[in-house]
Amino acid sequence: MTTANTPHCLIVTGMPGAGKSTVTRLVARRLPRAARLDGDVVNRLIVSGRVGPLGEPADEAARQVELCNRNLCALAENFADAGFTPVIDWVIPDRAQLDFFVSHLPARQVLFVVLAPGIEACRHRNTLRDPRERFSFDGYEDLDAAMKRELGDAGWWFDTSALTPEETADRVVREAHHRATAGFPGTLEVGGAGDLG
Repeated sequence: MTTANTPHCLIVTGMPGAGKSTVTRLVARRLPRAARLDGDVVNRLIVSGRVGPLGEPADEAARQVELCNRNLCALAENFADAGFTPVIDWVIPDRAQLDFFVSHLPARQVLFVVLAPGIEACRHRNTLRDPRERFSFDGYEDLDAAMKRELGDAGWWFDTSALTPEETADRVVREAHHRATAGFPGTLEVGGAGDLG
């Protein structure tokens, strides 16, 4: 059970190009004490032998995704224990991975936000990136369908297609505490009054 002095853990997910990196940076800056944990950065700590989440062999890719998830949870716990709100930026594609986070953060109220601007917006936003930061991803339809099927009742599905990153971050800080706990019956404490910060 969380208390008024226990930082929540905010997980912001969505498809590639949904705006996770930008929004989590802005959210963390708006909170009085926060640490942004980027799953891509944690995953890249493996210098030799790294296999990407969709790479081959598939069993090794899955093992490294679980390792990354475990490391993100450990970092989140450490920062929260020190009084910082962990803000996790990572693609969480299915219920099993979300359940992993919830089970490994048992002392935290986990707030789960899915940035959902739509496939075309994600593709368009990728074209606006610096060429060095653009990514190649052609599995939008499959990922979108899987996430909706597995996570459609979890947390706050937030259509950000008509919002700027700043407007999105403002709303996450203001509303996540009230909207982002749905879909975890019996696991998470429903938030009370007050902003995320």
